Formats: sequence, C-alpha cells, structure tokens
Amino acid sequence: MVLWAAEDNEDSLMKIAHISITFPPYMGGTGNVCFNLVKGLARLGHEAHVFTRMLEGASPAEMMDGFFIHRLRPLVAYGNAAFIPSLLNHLVGFDVIHLHYPFYGGDSAILAGRVRSIPLVITYHQDVLLKGMVGFCEKLLRFTLGKFVLRSAQRVLFTSLDYYQSSYARVLLRDREWTIGEFPNGVDVERFHPKKQGQGMKNRYKSSEAQFLVLLVAGLDRPHYFKGVDIFIQSLAQLPGDVSGIVVGDGEMRLEYEKLSVAYGMGERISFVGRVLDHELPDFYALADVTVLPSTTRGEAFGLVLIESMACGTPVIASKLPGVRTVVDAGEDGLLIQPNDPRDLAEKILVLKNDECLRQSMGEKGREKVAARYAWQKLVPDLIEIYEEVRKQK
Repeated sequence: MVLWAAEDNEDSLMKIAHISITFPPYMGGTGNVCFNLVKGLARLGHEAHVFTRMLEGASPAEMMDGFFIHRLRPLVAYGNAAFIPSLLNHLVGFDVIHLHYPFYGGDSAILAGRVRSIPLVITYHQDVLLKGMVGFCEKLLRFTLGKFVLRSAQRVLFTSLDYYQSSYARVLLRDREWTIGEFPNGVDVERFHPKKQGQGMKNRYKSSEAQFLVLLVAGLDRPHYFKGVDIFIQSLAQLPGDVSGIVVGDGEMRLEYEKLSVAYGMGERISFVGRVLDHELPDFYALADVTVLPSTTRGEAFGLVLIESMACGTPVIASKLPGVRTVVDAGEDGLLIQPNDPRDLAEKILVLKNDECLRQSMGEKGREKVAARYAWQKLVPDLIEIYEEVRKQK
C-alpha cells in the first residue's frame, strides 16, 4: 500500500483553494471528492483551503484533517446553486484555484483567476439536466457564464473521457481541447476494504443466511432525482421474497420513496436506514451481496458508490451510461443494465443471486482494480503534477 508522505522540498509546497457548492456534512459525490482531495493535499504538506456555502448549524470556519474550511453565506440561493460574491475577497495569495463544476454562483473564482493570474483547474463532475423555466435558466447560464468559466481554465478534468464525449462541455470547449484531461474519482482503500460483519448488523438487516441483500447508496433529495430509486423498488418487486433491499441516504424525497415501496408491496422488504455515520458506510457495503446504481440520466457521470463497493469486495450493477460504463468491467467486477429498465435490473440481480462463485470472483477482481486505479494515495500525487504544470503556463 502506498503511504502518504509529505514533500521533501518546501519550495514545492503550494497554497491551494478548492471551491465546491457541496461539502460534508452534505451527502453527495462532489463534496466527498473535494473532501478527499484536500485531505490528501494536506497530508502531503500543502496548504489546502475549501470554500463552500454555509449550512445551517455548521461552523463558518474550521480546520479539519489538516485543511481549512470556509463556509460563506450566499446572497441568493436556489437548490444547489448559490451566488456568493464575498468569495472573490477570499481568493488572495493562492497558487492554484480548483473549481468543482457545476457551481452556479461560484464564478467569482474565475474572476479572481483572471484578474490575479491565478492558475485555474476545473473538475467537471456532471451535466445539469433540468426542465421547464429552471432548465431554460440553466441553458442560458451554460452558454454564457458557464462557457466563459470553462474556457478560462488551464485544465478541465473529466472523470472519464467517455463522459466528456457526450457532455454539454464538448461544444463549449471546442478549440480548447488541449486543456482537457481525465482524472477519475477515488476511494480510501484503507477505509473501504473487505471485512466480515458483526452479528449485530446481520441480525438487524438479514433475517437468515439465505437472505440476499441488495444495497443502494444515494442522496434522496431533489438534486439527486436521477439516482433511480424508483427503478430499484420496481425491480425488487419482481424478485423472490428472499431478496431484500437496503437504501442508505436521506433527503426530502425519502418519504415519497417509502410510500412507493409500500405501494409495490415492498414495505417489509426494503429498509430505508437514512444517513449513516462515515465509519458505518463500509459496513453496509460489506454486508450487501451486491450494490446497485440504477441511475437514469447523464446527471450520473461516474458513480462513486461503485468504487466504494468494489473496494469492499462487493460486486456492482450499474446503468450503462456514459462515464459510469467505464467504471464497471462488465462480467469481470460487475454487470451493466439499460437505464430506466426495472426488468433488466431484476434479471441481473438474479444472475448474481444464483451464482455465488461469480459474486466472489467479481468482488476479488473489483478490489484489485480499485486498489490499482482508484486509490486516493495514487491519485492525489497525480493532481499535484497537474497543478505544477498549470503554474508553469500562467
């Protein structure tokens, strides 16, 4: 295992600003990625700062795991968009600004980078797919301010080039293809690893050793409407009674999903456990027989839960969406399904349910792949190299 080690040369250490609209304790992939990157940067001796929106009950400024968190109050906020003009005043004296996109309202980072000649790196996490008037506003922003933001960066990193090829950003970055790079999401392979479960958790969620557990981990708020929780419920309703589901996550849509599970006669077979503590999440992956990601749109670009599950030795089933399909080697460490197809998901669950040897083989191969390709200990040094390159270009 690669160990964290601080840089030997102090002159190579940087002061780095990460800007993300979501950040723990909010549950979401973008914030979790940002958290692990800045934690890794701090472990390697760099001065890392996170700028995000204020959450009710959270501290406006704190230090965690060696990095600094600044939670700023927005002037205007709507969903996961927030206009925070005060951000500009904070971005002074940094060597690199790293914007986690989309962040509608966080565009002061771009102004800071342009005016102060601070190198800008963007991680493009996913397209935003909205309808109605909100969708019209998003499209207007995308082709104006969004286009300016993306084209201002020295590097625009996508979690996979496969996703870039189908994303909105491809048109916006025409003639600036030289700025595009691939940088996947990662996982802490020391925290997420195969292990046996305590009897207490088994007794709570597994009525017998024959019970087959299917896990879904997702935010249950409206910004994560595309996670396919309804597809999950419909698919389990087609399966035998010894197949049960666990949903980890919370949000304002949870009650709707619980009512839907009752309507499909699944009220006793699907457990909605809400949000769990960070140290408990690997226990759920290890307890499950398979983890599913039945996402329905390009709002899902990677699927962090997939590599978390693989790291725990649990095989996965995921929608065959751009980006997501590159994380799963179908038939090797998991299976792929057609989006919005409960029957296909049910059939793939049965394939794994009926073949214990296949599940074990997929679990082992998934763990090996994640340790080799997606460990943060390997990815953070790669990101530092990118920072050093853009500093030379400014």
